[in-house]
Amino acid sequence: MKIGICYESVVPARGGCETYIADLIRRLVADRHEVHLYAEERDAAALPKHVVFHAIMPTAGPRFLKPWRFAAACARAVDREGHDVVLGFVKTWRQDVLIPQGGLHVASAEYGLRKYGNGLERLVALIGKWLSPSYWSFLLLERRQYLGRDRPLIIVPSRFVEEHLKQFYGISGQRVRVIPNAIDPGRFIARDRLRLREEMRKRLGIGPDEPTALFVGHNYRLKGLDTLLKALSLRPDLPVRVLVCGSARIGRYQRQVKRLGLEDRVHLLGFFPEVRQAFFAADFLVHPTFYDPCSLVVLEALACGLPVITTACNGAAELLHPPEDGLVIEDPGDAEGLGRCIEQFCDSERRRAAAEAARRTAATWTFEHHYRMVMKVLEEAVRVRAAA
Repeated sequence: MKIGICYESVVPARGGCETYIADLIRRLVADRHEVHLYAEERDAAALPKHVVFHAIMPTAGPRFLKPWRFAAACARAVDREGHDVVLGFVKTWRQDVLIPQGGLHVASAEYGLRKYGNGLERLVALIGKWLSPSYWSFLLLERRQYLGRDRPLIIVPSRFVEEHLKQFYGISGQRVRVIPNAIDPGRFIARDRLRLREEMRKRLGIGPDEPTALFVGHNYRLKGLDTLLKALSLRPDLPVRVLVCGSARIGRYQRQVKRLGLEDRVHLLGFFPEVRQAFFAADFLVHPTFYDPCSLVVLEALACGLPVITTACNGAAELLHPPEDGLVIEDPGDAEGLGRCIEQFCDSERRRAAAEAARRTAATWTFEHHYRMVMKVLEEAVRVRAAA
């Protein structure tokens, strides 16, 4: 098939959706499909050489209009090329299949307000959102995606997102397919895994048997780092170290860690390009997110044999089998509950059993399973287009 893929940027080092798109493109090319990528930028070294890249030139102007200009430019370019099927992700139209990897803008905004600790902060954030041109612009663009003239098939990564489609846009039934996210486990295979683990632990002064948790995220506040730090401050008895990596913006959390007296327990690594080594150095993942459609970091942890602590606001929780391979808390702001979960994984026997269960869970849902299901939807979209 001749397949068009539209997304503003495909630089997998940034994680998330961009990593997923690169994995999908590699698999499509391996299957000898002709893949055309429409983007403003991409990491050519991270993509197969046979991908046809169509550069969508960045436009000047206010931030809230940029996605509209990108989407319009993509639509024009796609129409000229003539594809069997066009795949989109966020803030574009004219696609045959849409995969909202980041969930819905309207749902993300609502859940994101919950990350603010008190009512006044939440009210200020809400007013700021309502006064933001970007909020309304992105909301209108999303409505065009789902309710406009083009009505794509929609692949949602979880029932969590499926429910939001129904709640906010009244979309359900034949247009929607639930296919959980997946990652390429090949990225986490390393013959020298034990050496990398020992090197990193030694560099950070972590003993070989010290329970070590990993927190990964670019938006620290949305992903629940404040809840994690509060949980640790409430439980000074927990013999756990925590590795925090993702965003380079750590100033606020450096001050918070110092204020809470957690300097000896929390390692703020900032932007950490070798995130694989952080997974190898850790014993379990803590991801108390306030909103995640289906977190890839959870899937990466399972692939590395790390049990997971996350929240009911994460679609990836649907893939877990608590309490065998992880634990799920209902409220992302529940620091006491999070502390009790961490306490369970401070026990070496409990941790070892959960690690084995995590590997089994990872084996039951692979990127190959995911890819085959996505291909069925793409083939269906080709038939729908031909019939039209």
